[in-house]
Amino acid sequence: MPFQMSKTQSFQNHAKYYPLHHFVIMPLVLVFLGWSITRTNFDNPQETSNSIYFLLLGFSLLLVSYLPRIYALKNQDRIIRLEMRQRYFYLTGTPFFDKENQLTSAQIIALRFAGDNEILALIEKSILEKTAPKEIKKSIKNWKADHHRV
Repeated sequence: MPFQMSKTQSFQNHAKYYPLHHFVIMPLVLVFLGWSITRTNFDNPQETSNSIYFLLLGFSLLLVSYLPRIYALKNQDRIIRLEMRQRYFYLTGTPFFDKENQLTSAQIIALRFAGDNEILALIEKSILEKTAPKEIKKSIKNWKADHHRV
């Protein structure tokens, strides 16, 4: 039987973890970096050289394992902006640009989860009250699930 995702998504369960990244690669890299830091020794040139080598390797591994995640999330944010522009135009017949310029990226991303029947009111409320993204998500009554997020 293939893996099936939960059909009901809400504020409480919308956070997503990628097990290989979050529970294998990053912990291993952080353990290696921590080990490298604790074993630093600058007593003689050979130990100094080894310490610098392992510190650079640890930081490089951290960057190499973390940057692809950042790139994926940035790309996802751009796609969400495009989706919100399309949804807003579909619902109102007007461009989203004016509203978009009054919202933060985090607010737009939070609003993405609102159903079509409440998104326009939440956009206005978010602009007027400068609502925090977490509060926007908590106030959504008709949650629009997204099981394809990174």
